[in-house]
Amino acid sequence: MTMHINLSPEMETFIKGKVASGFYGNATEVIRDAIRRMQAEEDRMQAWRAAIKKGDDELDRGEGIAYTAKALDDITEAAIDGMHSGKPMNPDVLP
Repeated sequence: MTMHINLSPEMETFIKGKVASGFYGNATEVIRDAIRRMQAEEDRMQAWRAAIKKGDDELDRGEGIAYTAKALDDITEAAIDGMHSGKPMNPDVLP
């Protein structure tokens, strides 16, 4: 499909700069990469919203724990132990 779009001069300059850097072969590659990144960001946001909903639902069912200094220390200790365990990181905690 062919699509024609209008870009601001700033966007056009940005795209031309990306092509000139040699990282992209042409403007179409820049736009495709931008769209793929937008799609990935939407996927991450959906997963984030689902995790928030899951947590809210758990709290509504009374499954939460009180947030205390001890609870935070326990969570931190578990995270540090996990980091040094050699096991792969849980993708839910990666940026």
